[in-house]
Amino acid sequence: MNRVNFMEKFLDGVEVEWRKLGEVANVITTGKLNANAMEEEGLYPFYTCNENPYRINSYAFDLEAIIISGNGSQVGHLNYFKGKFNAYQRTYIVANFIECIQIMYIYHYLNHTLKSYIIKNSRKGSVPYITMPMLENFEIPIPPLKVQEEIVRILDTFTELTAELTAELTAELTARKKQYTYYRDKLLSFEEGEVEWKALGDVAKKIYSGGTPKTDIKEYWENGTIPWMSSGEVNLETINSTEKYITKLGLEKSSAKFVPRNSIVIALAGQGKTRGKVARTRIDLTTNQSLASLTFDDNIISSDYIFHYLKTQYENLRQISSGSGTRGGLNLQMISKFKIPIPSLAEQERIVSILDKFDALTSSITEGLPREIELRQKQYEYYRNMLLSFPKQEV
Repeated sequence: MNRVNFMEKFLDGVEVEWRKLGEVANVITTGKLNANAMEEEGLYPFYTCNENPYRINSYAFDLEAIIISGNGSQVGHLNYFKGKFNAYQRTYIVANFIECIQIMYIYHYLNHTLKSYIIKNSRKGSVPYITMPMLENFEIPIPPLKVQEEIVRILDTFTELTAELTAELTAELTARKKQYTYYRDKLLSFEEGEVEWKALGDVAKKIYSGGTPKTDIKEYWENGTIPWMSSGEVNLETINSTEKYITKLGLEKSSAKFVPRNSIVIALAGQGKTRGKVARTRIDLTTNQSLASLTFDDNIISSDYIFHYLKTQYENLRQISSGSGTRGGLNLQMISKFKIPIPSLAEQERIVSILDKFDALTSSITEGLPREIELRQKQYEYYRNMLLSFPKQEV
């Protein structure tokens, strides 16, 4: 069923009147403040052209309103608020609708159509922005109030379902992460004398760093087939693929080295909080110079055990590199000297088996959460498009 036929059945012969927003809203105005008027821990919301409001200690409005970002990257973004708030001078406030209007119906309709209207009516070549006449002359279909309320009920139901699902899955994810952390810390806490502690340099077959082929030589990168890992990718924790690839020539002409699958990589440096993070490789790859690679004899040491243990040592790894004269970076010597507990191989494998199960549970929820939210959003958009596609009579 197409949208027009759907709406004809939904309306069941009821006529829809098209009116300008300026005719149905008694208040269309803007805020008066500069964007930097925000105050931390302020008492009231302060709406600017950003997606979410800041805070402020004074208010200029006390009403139920639709608040619209008037320019910037979030132009046309809507917020709904009822109560005391303040606003930036390029933020529009639409309020005090006439009696036959349900405010959330207007909110959903604007959310459906306003952005495309702004782009269409902005000057070509300019950054889209809203003007007062654009809003005042924006046409809205006005079905009977009961129809508006039913549309709002349906669309709000999808919004609430999405919010509930997000909250449930987020709580589940938080619980699983806590369980993992609890069992990881319990399993990897050894009493003094219970196991032997050895330096990583004594148990690893090899510890080495990588390199980066010259980026301005296309023969080193173009059509490359050899995975090349940057330091930022250590945040993925388990490496099944890399963003970039180098060629055989790039490998030969740089200090990059092959790292076999089931190795461990540790970030020696990197932006933000990357330094000290650890990942395990599931493919053969190469790395940049900011990653240390560790290989192990799997008849003696489980690299996955090393991975799980070193995840608990993030702060300690960062601490040993601070104040070392290396600008806060780790180096291969520090990594080689870092001591870890070495239980029997059977115990290592038992620990890995338990912790990998928690990892799998956490990963499935982490991956599933955005997919479920996207699915609910698509459902909302489908019904919103159906419910708000009113046929317009030609005059």
